Amino acid sequence: MPTIFNQNGFRFFFYSNDHLPRHVHVEKSGKTAKFILNPIELVVSKKFSAAELRDIRILIQEHLKLIEQRWDEYFN
Repeated sequence: MPTIFNQNGFRFFFYSNDHLPRHVHVEKSGKTAKFILNPIELVVSKKFSAAELRDIRILIQEHLKLIEQRWDEYFN
């Protein structure tokens, strides 16, 4: 599970066997979520509050180029 970055207690990562479309997984304290990157869209969330999901979406927007770059480096 390559980690892309950690911020505010959230870990942003992907699995080594992930698939298209490009997406990112997020975890914090036993909570998990998955977002498609383009457009940024929540796929699934377990236990995150609406406020946490808003914070995650903002962090994805702020780091979108990095996330896409890491995805492309790993999977291409």
